[in-house]
Order: sequence, then C-alpha cells, then structure tokens
Amino acid sequence: MTHPTNVRTAPQPAPPAQPPAQPPAARGAWAEGRRRLLAAATTEPGRLRIIGAVLAALVVALGAVTAFEISARADAADDVVSRSQPLSADAASIYRSLADADTAASSGFLAGIEEPPGVAQRYDGDIALASRLLVKAATNTDGSSDSGRQIALLNEALPYYTGLIETARANNRLGRPLGGAYLRFANDQMSRELLPAAQKLYDAETARLEQDDDDARFWPVLSLAAGVVAIGALVWAQRRNYRSTNRVLNPGLVAATAASTVLLLWLAVGHTVARAQLNDADLHGQQSLKVLGDARINSLKARANENLTVVARGAVLTNDGKSDKYETDYTTGMKQLGEQLHRAELLADDGEGREPVKAAIAAVAEWQERHKDVARTDRAGDYDGVVRKVIGAEGSTGESFDKVDAALKKALAHEQREFTAAAKDGRGALTGLPVGAVVLGVLGAAGAVLGINRRLSEYR
Repeated sequence: MTHPTNVRTAPQPAPPAQPPAQPPAARGAWAEGRRRLLAAATTEPGRLRIIGAVLAALVVALGAVTAFEISARADAADDVVSRSQPLSADAASIYRSLADADTAASSGFLAGIEEPPGVAQRYDGDIALASRLLVKAATNTDGSSDSGRQIALLNEALPYYTGLIETARANNRLGRPLGGAYLRFANDQMSRELLPAAQKLYDAETARLEQDDDDARFWPVLSLAAGVVAIGALVWAQRRNYRSTNRVLNPGLVAATAASTVLLLWLAVGHTVARAQLNDADLHGQQSLKVLGDARINSLKARANENLTVVARGAVLTNDGKSDKYETDYTTGMKQLGEQLHRAELLADDGEGREPVKAAIAAVAEWQERHKDVARTDRAGDYDGVVRKVIGAEGSTGESFDKVDAALKKALAHEQREFTAAAKDGRGALTGLPVGAVVLGVLGAAGAVLGINRRLSEYR
C-alpha cells in the first residue's frame, strides 16, 4: 500500500518569546562597576575609600535629617506663639464679648427708660470687639473649614441679634411690655445660635493649637538615631585605624566625631529644653487660660440669667414647668463657676496667679449671698427694691459680679503673659539649630574625608 506524498503536516507552535537581550554596553558597564567595587574591597586603599564615603554620607545625613526635623518643630513652635494660640485667644474673646453684650443688654433693660450710659457703652464695645475679631479670624481661616463655617454663621446671626436688642430698647423706652419679649427672644437666639457657634469656633482653634503644640514637642527620632549611627561608625573607624597603624588619634576622624557629637548634644539638649518650656506653657498657661476663660463666661451667663429672672418675673419656665428657667440656669452656672475657680486656683503656679483667683472666689461667695437677699425681696413683692439690689451702685449683685469679672480679667492677663513667655522660650531653644546642623554636618563630612585621605596618602 502506497502512502500519498502530498500530505500537509500540522503547523508547529511558535517558540516562546525570549526577553530582549540586555545591551552589551549596559551589561558591560554594570559588570565592570561591580568588578571594580569587589576589587577595591579586597585591597586596603579600596576599603579605606569605601569607609570614607560611608562616613561622609552618614555625617551629611545626620546634618540633613536634623535640619529637616528641627525646622518642622521650630515652625510648629512658632505657630503656637504667633498663630494658633492668638487665634484660640481671639475665639475665646469672641465668646466672652457676645456673652458680656447679652449681660449688658439685660442690665440696661432693667434700668428702665433711661439706660445708664456706661451700660450702653459696654454693650456697644462688646459688639464692636466681637465684629472686629470675627473679621480678623476670617482673614486667618480657611472658609471651608469648620472654623470658617462658624465664623460665617456668627457674621450672619449677629446683626439679627443686635436688631432684636434695638427693638427691645425702643419698646422699653416707650414703656411697652413688649420690650421684655424682644429681650427674651434676643437672649434665646444668643443661647441657641451665637454662643454655640462661638464655642465651636473656640474648640476648633484650641484643637489646632493642641496639634501645633504636639508637633513642636514630638521627639526628633530620626535625627537622634542618625546621630547614634554616625558616631558609632566614626568610633569604629578610629578603632580600626588604631588597630591597623597603632596611632591613637586621626585628626580628621576626631574632628568629624567632635562635630557629630556636638550636633547630637545640641539636638538632645535644645529639644529637651524646648519640650520642657512648651510643656510648662501648656500646663501653667493654656490649661489655666481655658479654665479661667470658661469661668469668666459662666459668670457672664449667670449674670445675664439673674437679670432675665427679674425681667421675665417667672414668665419662662423649665421644660418640666415647675421652676423659673432663668433662676435655674443661674443656680447651675454659679455652681459650675465655683468648681472652675477652685480648679484655676490649683493650676496657678505662683502668688500673682493665685491672688486674683482667690479674690474672684470671695466675690462669688458675696454675690450668692446678695442674690439670696434679692430673692427674699422679690418674695416680699418689692420690685423696685429687687432692681436696686440687682443693678444698684452699692451693695448689689451687679457690684459683686463686677468684682468677679475684674479679678478674672486680671488672672487671664497674668496667665496669658506666662504662656507667651514660656512658649517663646521653647521656640528660642530651637533657634539656630537647623542652620547649625547643616554646618556641622558639612564640617564633619569634610573631617571624615580628610582623615581617610591621610591614611590613603601612606599607600602612595
């Protein structure tokens, strides 16, 4: 049986694609570099060159990393002093000004048709200060941030509040009872919108201050590790040099070691001092400022509630309908005020700080006793006597409130000075370190290279 000769065979699969061959020039350059490095490592001059390059790189890295990390911490410390803390203080002042304006408005209303000029000036000054600080805060705050949103809300709601107050004043001058209703509306808007927005603004700015403070105090771990590695390598190189030549000192390597040691000590001491000062600024400055600021705000709110108790005369009740709302809020606020003042006294670290706090505590006790006398007069039905004992020039609760406010203002000014001084000292401890790190790094690397070159000259 014959087989056909014209038979097609099945196609064979193509061989797998081979990766492109490395160009001979590139392969040769890589191989040549590797060969030279290995050859250098087998001779003492070659090993010395490698050691010199590594030492120089380590010392330069120490200077560069230190300059980078300390620059970041110095910037954060500068923000604490010049940006975040002033913004936090301004936010607290906005809150205090709004609360004080509400207090002044209710005090002026109680005075009757003829509002005392001093009370009107106090109200106008508070509104002007709050408006000015809001403009300042807006220029230093991103509009899309939480702080920016609260500033926008305050700018929108403040004119409405002042309009309600002016309507209340106009009706009060005409002897119309409707004025009291407008005053209560204004106080309600202040309590529900303005003060909560101001509180959120203060909280946001305080959080930014705390973040800047944490950034400034965070240990420069990379710089410290780089310093230990660089000094360890330099000590090893000098020991190796001694074992090879029996020479105790190599001037270049000693200079490099000295420069690295000075930089490491400067870094450790400078940051430790900065951290300690910033800790002191936080503990004996910012924490005291916060407690005192809260106490002052509570005193203002308590005073406003006391005034409104007289204005409303029981017309506004608590949610359960059993008690006078303003009297209840006054009692709660005074209790919180007492607790805050005792905490402020504990935080005060010197006599100048404790003295005004003690004066405020004494004035609060006097205020509470006089308020009890106001309540007794009110139960007796003597409205004119109540007004005199609340806003009178002598022996009134208003006089006690003024003592509390003046003492807290003095305490706040002292703690602000304490904070600023400590924070500036913390920032100053880092001054010059970034530039010094670069200079010492360059000098140390030059010393390492010169020290190794001196050894190399012995082989020529």
